[in-house]
Amino acid sequence: MVAALNQLRREEGLDPLAFEDIRPLVSNGSTALIGQSFPQAAGQGFEALRVRFLDIYRRSLAVDTQLYAGLHAVLERLESNDIAWGIVTNKPGWLTEPLLEELGLRHRAAVIVSGDTLSARKPDPEPLLYAAGKLGLHPAECIYIGDAERDVLAARAAGMQVYVAMFGYIPAHEQPREWPATGWLEDPQAVAQLLDSLTAPSPR
Repeated sequence: MVAALNQLRREEGLDPLAFEDIRPLVSNGSTALIGQSFPQAAGQGFEALRVRFLDIYRRSLAVDTQLYAGLHAVLERLESNDIAWGIVTNKPGWLTEPLLEELGLRHRAAVIVSGDTLSARKPDPEPLLYAAGKLGLHPAECIYIGDAERDVLAARAAGMQVYVAMFGYIPAHEQPREWPATGWLEDPQAVAQLLDSLTAPSPR
């Protein structure tokens, strides 16, 4: 997404922005990215930039996209323990599904709920409840991991445990420790540690 945004800026005769400046905005989607990068844009001009950005991004979805280090092993561990995993995102399906396909994850995920799968999106709990239903699980049996306050609010409202991925796309001005989460994961390795605690054999 950073590369796509900077390509758009070059097309508009502007210098690229630093990766570190754009990264925290990624979770808030195309509207936030265009608003930050083209603060003078408005109305039809803003929408034209947003549509062009999404077109650039769609054409290069997985060029520089990869899982965080260690998460392939986490997914393999889940699958080897017959623990179903899925994705609930506000990203629209026409971007979500081909991205997961290119990453080799689309057919491994037991459920995929995109931002346009239902009429509601996070922070509404409906997408998470829908995902739990597709998995045949009670919400209390589910753990959700996200990197935005809307993730925490949606999961709490759905009755799920929720952990904040502190290594995710969290703007510097936000206070994730103040979100009503079950816990906080400092790095991808903490996800593996959480999984270890869930799959460890019960003491006799």
